Amino acid sequence: MPIHDWTRVDSGLFHAFHQSWIVALCNTLNAGILPSDYFALPEQSIKGPIPDVLALRLSSSDESPSEPTPGRAVATAPPRARHVRRLEEELYARKADRVAVRHRHGEIVAVVEIVSPGNKASNREMNAFLQKTWELISQRVHLLIVDLFPPTKRDPQGVHKAIWDELEDDEFSLAGDRRLVVAAYDAGPPGVVYVEPVAVGDALPEMPLFLKPEFYVSAPLDSTYKTTWDAFPAPLKSLLEPSLGSPSL
Repeated sequence: MPIHDWTRVDSGLFHAFHQSWIVALCNTLNAGILPSDYFALPEQSIKGPIPDVLALRLSSSDESPSEPTPGRAVATAPPRARHVRRLEEELYARKADRVAVRHRHGEIVAVVEIVSPGNKASNREMNAFLQKTWELISQRVHLLIVDLFPPTKRDPQGVHKAIWDELEDDEFSLAGDRRLVVAAYDAGPPGVVYVEPVAVGDALPEMPLFLKPEFYVSAPLDSTYKTTWDAFPAPLKSLLEPSLGSPSL
């Protein structure tokens, strides 16, 4: 399913799509992608900005399940991404405070954040977004960031670069027409990020959603985007569909 150019419509329309996409992501993750003792909830309030999707675990036990479980180990199935970066362990240890993030329904192990125009609307909003991502990574919470909006003056090389620069200097830069970013953060230790730049018209890539260090499930980004688009109101689709006389995406 090709990514649409959401800059062509006002932020309220993306918000409507965004809300439905979050629910589709949670439903699909809970329908057999996540192991049996994990589950996903939409938009749960935790300290700081509200995340779009929380992946939680009922128990903090690290014991292996007695039966086969969904998920892949990095050692046997490395995620595919154009850019892979690792944090230096010494620096990571200095920044990590090892505070467990908990929720009334279980231990938070991962957060999915679909970036909205509001996250980039002002320095205050951008700083709040970045501060929350830094806190989550330092607390060993894994992240999946989906940014379908081009860079702004507040994130000239995209939100991933803004996030990663606080953790470690890196020469990462966006190139060509791929100005949108999907990034999966294994909070470690050691911290690793898998970054896939994309463009309007591309399909969303298969990306890992880490549940514990070096263990992940594949996030159903493209299939849930399509499911959400298929149910989107036709009059709103017409604002983004190239077949209706708009410039080709």
